[in-house]
Amino acid sequence: MRENEWTNSIKKLLQEANLGDNIYFDTLNKVPYAQEILSYDLDFKKDKEHTMAFETDLLVFEKKESIKPRIIIESKINSVTTHDAITYSYKAQTHKNVTPYIRYGIMLGNRKHYPLPGRLFRHGTNFDFMISFKGFVLSEYEKSILIELVKKEISYSRKIEEMIYESRTKNRKHYFLLQKELRLEEM
Repeated sequence: MRENEWTNSIKKLLQEANLGDNIYFDTLNKVPYAQEILSYDLDFKKDKEHTMAFETDLLVFEKKESIKPRIIIESKINSVTTHDAITYSYKAQTHKNVTPYIRYGIMLGNRKHYPLPGRLFRHGTNFDFMISFKGFVLSEYEKSILIELVKKEISYSRKIEEMIYESRTKNRKHYFLLQKELRLEEM
């Protein structure tokens, strides 16, 4: 099975999980990672701009009157190199520079009995999550873990968006604690 075929099978699985109204999935979608202002008008308001985008393997987005990317998931099958980890981690950071509330992860397929490789821990510092599956077809347990993960990441994206963009409003929530949890699951 090719990587794009596997990613499409994961997309279908997530679509069938019905993760909420207005939540959609797409593969090979180009998402902006940089936005440059090329010139300003005479009041120093943006006049001309240029947007650059990376193609993403799997995009989870919210669509109402506009589109809000919630999660980008890079996918690799069989193995992942140090170069892959560095490249995807860099892409995660650049996407977050443009869309600060986006969540970014990597999923590995057909890994047999191998766990997440140490190179991902060391070089994937900008990933919000990493997940590895034994085969191309997910077990029921793997499906439930993936669906739970995606639900949480959608929720986290919404929370981060709220914290960033409503922090100065009169009726904002007054948080007193923020913790980024570390979750590890053994095979």
